Amino acid sequence: MKTWTKTASAMALAAAGLAATAGAAQAEIRIAVAGPMTGQYAAFGAQMRDGAQKAVEDLNAAGGVLGEQVVLEVGDDACDPRQAVAVANQLAGRDVVFVAGHWCSGSSIPASAVYEDGGVVMISPGSTNPALTEQDFAGVFRVCGRDDQQGEVAAAWIADTAKDQRIAILHDKTAYGRGLADATRENLNKLGVTEVLYDSYTAGEKDYSALVTKLKQLDVDLLYIGGYHTETGLILRQLREQGMDTQLMSGDATVTAEFWSITGPSGEGALMTFSPDPRRNPTAAPVVDAFRGVGIEPEGYVLYTYGAVQTWAQAAKAAGTVDGGKVADALRSGTFQTVLGDISFDDKGDVTAPGYVVYRWSAGAYDYAAAN
Repeated sequence: MKTWTKTASAMALAAAGLAATAGAAQAEIRIAVAGPMTGQYAAFGAQMRDGAQKAVEDLNAAGGVLGEQVVLEVGDDACDPRQAVAVANQLAGRDVVFVAGHWCSGSSIPASAVYEDGGVVMISPGSTNPALTEQDFAGVFRVCGRDDQQGEVAAAWIADTAKDQRIAILHDKTAYGRGLADATRENLNKLGVTEVLYDSYTAGEKDYSALVTKLKQLDVDLLYIGGYHTETGLILRQLREQGMDTQLMSGDATVTAEFWSITGPSGEGALMTFSPDPRRNPTAAPVVDAFRGVGIEPEGYVLYTYGAVQTWAQAAKAAGTVDGGKVADALRSGTFQTVLGDISFDDKGDVTAPGYVVYRWSAGAYDYAAAN
């Protein structure tokens, strides 16, 4: 079992926090959700915030955690690694004991070192780069799958449906995008499929016509993109504008209605991999209905964040404390009943739940592309 050793600076920070509250009863427990609340990926930050806020409301309505009310902090990293580190330091300094976050792998990986140093448990709802849980950290977990799993599923689909077609693979140079593209490429090559192009693009641009022209010259039949929904949607739309009917496939960063708002009808038939839709889980039905009752569709990472908070709360109750080390031990040894189903974690902190399925976009919504 992993043990959690705080550094001298972390212990000093904890002591300062205790001193600040000395002489007064601790009437609340502070947790946080951290992700891209602003910026081009803010749609996912909104999903996370909605999920965390509802989870905290429900916890408090049921009596809180260990008899205390839970207060939610919101951290905005804008999917920027440096900002993520700053947010992590701020949250640790505010005596936050748990963070549901971050979302971008490029933010989660550096932020996780801050949380580990400060004794703060971290459960990411959406960071899929394998490196996050390969750091041998005691307090870092995720309720989503990993890119090596996602790439395997995507490659198997491509090999089964488009093995003899001309396939291109692109990525956006981020920890998430490149990791996903590399995992898909590696698994495709193992299955005997060789791409005609492996290339990168720069996130944040608006005109990808030169890249699209290259794809057209290569007569690409299927394009796999490791990247986020904004650029993926733009590239797909510009493919269609140049008259190409290339099949597009991407990963879990396209699981937002904003993808369709970018593509419009050009998004018809686009494929993506994502974890099994928790909205279909019968145990999640009351929570799903509650979200819809206030006009929130719990798509994407809403329920994954809700489930992350649920999991931490159950582990804290099992441990009888919110101490990070003891909660981490409880997380690794328990099984938790959540909106995601019954979940547990392996020694790395990865969830031992079903990995990924393939979805297809049609008429502005996504659904399973095959029987699962």
